[in-house]
Parts: sequence; C-alpha cells; structure tokens
Amino acid sequence: MRTLNGRRVLITGGASGLGRMLAKKFVDAGAFVGIADLNARAMRTTAKELGVRGYELDVTNPGSIQKCRKAFLADSGHIDILVNNAGIVFGGAFATIPLDQHRLTFEVNAIGPVSVTHAFYKDLCARPEASIVFVASASGYIGLPNGTSYASSKWAAIGFAESLRLELQEEGKRHVHVTTVCPSYIDTGMFSGAEAPLFTPMLQTEVVADAIVKAIQTNRKFVELPWIVRWIQTLRGLLPRSLFDRVMHVTGVSKSMSHWKGKSSS
Repeated sequence: MRTLNGRRVLITGGASGLGRMLAKKFVDAGAFVGIADLNARAMRTTAKELGVRGYELDVTNPGSIQKCRKAFLADSGHIDILVNNAGIVFGGAFATIPLDQHRLTFEVNAIGPVSVTHAFYKDLCARPEASIVFVASASGYIGLPNGTSYASSKWAAIGFAESLRLELQEEGKRHVHVTTVCPSYIDTGMFSGAEAPLFTPMLQTEVVADAIVKAIQTNRKFVELPWIVRWIQTLRGLLPRSLFDRVMHVTGVSKSMSHWKGKSSS
C-alpha cells in the first residue's frame, strides 16, 4: 500500500496515546480517518482537534461494534485499513488483582481484536488492497511478572494475527495484509511507574506511529521496537529455559512491572 492518500482508516482506542498519534499521521498523509473509543468525551475532543470522524465503541460489546461499523461505512463508503489499537492493562501481583479485571484484560486485548476484525473482515477483503494492524506488545513474547493477564492477552493477540495472516495467504487473499506491532513500553501513561528494561528505553508515540505507518506502506508483517525485541524469540529458542529466565531477570524484564501505577487503558 504505497500511498495512504484517500484511504479509509479506522483506529480503535484512537482518542489518546498511540491511537491519537496514528490518527494525526494518517490525516497528514491524506487519509480519511475515523477514531473509535470507549471514552466518548476524549473521542469527541480528539476528533475535533484533528478534524477526523469519531465513534463511541466498546470492543467487548458486539452490538457496539456493529453500530460503529455501520456509522463508519456510512461516513466513509468503505474501509481500507483497520488498526486494532484499543488496549488495557492492570499491573500488580496476580492474586491482588480482582478476577473481573483479569477477565476484562482478555476481553479488550484478545477478544476485542477478534470481534472488531470479524465485523469488518468481509469489507476489507472486498477492497483491491487492505491492511489489518494489530497493536500487540513485546510482552507477547515473554512471561511478565506483575503483568500476567496483560502479557498473556498479548500472546493471544499475536497468535490470532499470525493465524489470520497465514489463513489469508492460504485462501489466496494476498491483497489483505496483516501487520503485528510488538513494541516495548510506550510513554503514554499506561505504563507509568514501570521501569524500562536494559536496552529498551521508554518509546515515544511518534516513533512507534511512524514505524506503523511505514509498515503499512511496505506491507511489512511485523514491527518490533526497539531493536532488541527482534532477538527475544531467538534467544528463547537457543538458551536453556533456566538461562533465559536469568537473562530476563538480569536485564530487568521480570522486575519491570513491579512498581506499575499507570492508567489502565489506552
């Protein structure tokens, strides 16, 4: 997808953080942009500031998803790019986090992208070229103490994205591209108090947004930031489990969420 000019884009979790920055980048590239968010007030404010369309959306509610789809298609005519960005995190020791918060994490981070993608899937496949983006996390490659449901929900999101990408290839629908985004901690407020591990500085939203936009334009399958994230799976495959665990401890990965106090959602 070499050009974004005139493309129709919908971004979930688009009212703030990475979603807001992505919306700005797409607008600058000449796209028609819709942002969808559960926070209606923030959504309306961002939509007005950026000059985009705004839609109230609860990714855990199928009825809300269908309402958003109908409204977006009525406004835009079609959809070319779907960015599954909405996310939530509750940090802390596993037993101290209420079960309903663990369940909500999976409903938003794992089931949400499945539900939203399912709703728009036929619309995307009907386009001459389309992209589906999943904003996952580097924690989808590792175990993350004090972020157990968050990390495991991102494992699920990566597995879904990869399975869908391969299914599209097997069905001959190579015009629909899937990009999975796996960044380390992003400085959006969601991870306030978290300590970035060795070699993984807190990422800025503009850097991640630029990388995602470039990946869409080049049909890139994965975006992994910073560079060290690309080596996690290789190290896990090569090192004995006990040694890999030690590396995660020494580099600070296993302790990175110990003092989390950020806001829960993007």
